[in-house]
Amino acid sequence: MSLGVSTAVCQNQHDQSDDHATQTEHTDDHNACGFHHDPAPGSEYDSKANSFHHIADANVYSIGPLQMPLPVMAFAPGSGWDFFMSSKFHFETFGHGDGHNAYNRYVLHGGTLKRVADDAFPMGNVEIDGFTVKHEMKEGKEVSVSYLCYQGKEYKIESKSTADFGLFGGGITSFYDFSLTKNVVSMFIIFGLFFFVFRRITKSYKERDGMAPKGVQSFFEPIFLFIQDEVAKPFLGHRWEKFLPFLLSLFFFILGLNLWGQIPFFGGANVTGNLAVTMVLAIFTFIITNINGKKAYWEHVLWMPGVPAGIKAIILTPVEILGLFIKPFTLMLRLFANITAGHIVVLSFVGLIFMFGQMGASVGGALGGAVVSVPLTIFMMAIELLVAFIQAFVFTILAASYIGAAIEEHH
Repeated sequence: MSLGVSTAVCQNQHDQSDDHATQTEHTDDHNACGFHHDPAPGSEYDSKANSFHHIADANVYSIGPLQMPLPVMAFAPGSGWDFFMSSKFHFETFGHGDGHNAYNRYVLHGGTLKRVADDAFPMGNVEIDGFTVKHEMKEGKEVSVSYLCYQGKEYKIESKSTADFGLFGGGITSFYDFSLTKNVVSMFIIFGLFFFVFRRITKSYKERDGMAPKGVQSFFEPIFLFIQDEVAKPFLGHRWEKFLPFLLSLFFFILGLNLWGQIPFFGGANVTGNLAVTMVLAIFTFIITNINGKKAYWEHVLWMPGVPAGIKAIILTPVEILGLFIKPFTLMLRLFANITAGHIVVLSFVGLIFMFGQMGASVGGALGGAVVSVPLTIFMMAIELLVAFIQAFVFTILAASYIGAAIEEHH
């Protein structure tokens, strides 16, 4: 999802649809050109916008207030490929990810790569004057559109392409972003971490064959056995060994990313709260389920024996075919919704400190907000820790049930 950031507030990540507006009507706008800084004391705190800002993906990796550059790989028809580090935008190391430079019409706005679609804007490395956000009317609805300021002129900037068919306000824009974003880097970190851990466990099994588990092996073995005995064997029968590696990979990958996102101030990656990630996991499950489906499975889906032809053709077969796609779709949405909701609730509780304290204008209000916020946040993070395990298990057991139904022997 994309971000739009003004000098005072972060805009909702779903507002990227504004970048594709064809017929808009401008409304009054009071935002001056500039770069994002902390709101002034006494200004209004926008909990919704800040929550979406912190759970969205970005082209910088953040550890607390520290912003670190990441590789940018972008393609624009007519301009070709561009490969560079996001540090080329000269963003503030301790800030909110606004780049002070544009490069080949690309800009870093709120930590997210965007592009100036206007051919009149110069190519190369260009120092800019800042950003502004205008409120425009599109199809009777007010939306926020980001603009770049350069030499007294404003240039409309668009977010990265999102192939969501307009469902979440996205669409195809003038460029395609293949960069290593915060979420992608987080996935590589979890992959590398688990690769190192499981290599050690494999070595331990070989060296201590027939002996009691020890160290990290003793911690993970009960989890292995739980997925094997309580998920794989009951749902997959005698073919459980074939699909156990996939189920274990699903479980640990989701669990690792869920837990990584729980670490305060360390990246704050909301990987499993990203629809693109959960969609890919659901697609893998869909493919494995259906390519392994037996004859009886496909007979049940396409042409159920013993049922009148009219009922099959008009009602049952269309419903069963639709069910093939609804199952992975619900897998995708369930994981995304639960993880995203938890992050937003935690961020909203933290926001009470700034809301009651009027962005630093009232010390007493901030202390009162902290008294309310801290216990609620700790409680919610404890719930989130439980949800991290539950959602990994639910995704895995449902995947096993779908595969089991497809490979079940005909009785």
